[in-house]
Amino acid sequence: MRPVRLSVVTAATAVAALTAVTGCAEKSDAKAGDGAGAVQVTAKDDACELSKNEFPAGHVELAVENKGSKVTEVYVLFPDDRIVTERENIGPGTKATVTAEVKAGSYEIVCKPGMKGDGIRQKVTVTGGTAVKRSPEMDAAVAGYRKYVQAQADETLPKVKVFTDAVRAGDLEAAKKAYAPSRIGWERTEPVAESFGDIDPKVDVRADGLEPGQEWTGWHRLEKALWADKKLGPETAALADTLDKDLTDWQKRVGKAEITPTSMANGAKELLDEVAAGKVTGEEERYSHTDLVDFKANVEGAQQSYELLKPVASKNDPALVTELDKQFSALSALLDKYRDAPDSYEFTSYEKVGKAQRKELSDGVNALAEPLSKLAAAVVK
Repeated sequence: MRPVRLSVVTAATAVAALTAVTGCAEKSDAKAGDGAGAVQVTAKDDACELSKNEFPAGHVELAVENKGSKVTEVYVLFPDDRIVTERENIGPGTKATVTAEVKAGSYEIVCKPGMKGDGIRQKVTVTGGTAVKRSPEMDAAVAGYRKYVQAQADETLPKVKVFTDAVRAGDLEAAKKAYAPSRIGWERTEPVAESFGDIDPKVDVRADGLEPGQEWTGWHRLEKALWADKKLGPETAALADTLDKDLTDWQKRVGKAEITPTSMANGAKELLDEVAAGKVTGEEERYSHTDLVDFKANVEGAQQSYELLKPVASKNDPALVTELDKQFSALSALLDKYRDAPDSYEFTSYEKVGKAQRKELSDGVNALAEPLSKLAAAVVK
């Protein structure tokens, strides 16, 4: 869950716009990953400068440089604020490359200095081109990931009901026990949920991520009630009902999400960004301290995307695949040190993880995130 949110759109608007980009996108003349024809994005504290506001459909590369004094995020958005792709945690003086697949139409490229508000927006136009030809391996990867995402949503609802039933019953201890397990499927597939724009702010926002006038609902509002307020009642019962409703909406809509090989690769990197921004810092689960459960789920979701894309990436960049295999294995082994028991999904409370241990976890995330940022370009070479 990112600390702040883009503006909320209605479910009806999002569903109506689903045809804006399709799997049969169109391709520019520039080869993705080689830098030629890339859109140069210069992010500053008070500006979001683009080298061009019009480019051909297909695989577009954004070459981002943060010349500001604040950490920034860069998004490509549909007209209704759904996310085509994003890159978070771009530090001052650093660069990042983002590869996305887009169809002809109107979009916005957004820089968010300080990761606050709706960001600085630039309208862009994507023109027609030649249709992208996907390999059977790419088609198989997309189909496999779509099946995975739907399965995670389907499996989440019963676990959420165990949690919300305990909240409605006023059973504090049972609700605490069910809280972290209810979030695993969501955390594994969070970039897909976030792509809709309106669901994530309802179910996974923290107090410091609320927009002006936004009601605080979802998991973290209930987390605070359980661990900080230590009180359940009619208000929390109503919040449990709302969480059930919003996650049922998510489960029904997940199958309609726009999924491409590049969105899978970028989503894997986004999950590592989620870990770096919220889990390693302890900000995500600040009341329950169940951050390592979310951490593990984020890594598992990223690895699922990678494994499905691996047959394509192995042909295009075998050295990258070797490095990713190594770093996924190393980070998984590091996380295993904090399991309460082998193969258990119960982890050490994060408040018990010391500063040096958190630094070790952060270093492990960074070691994986750097090569993972190159996966999208490798997939479309």
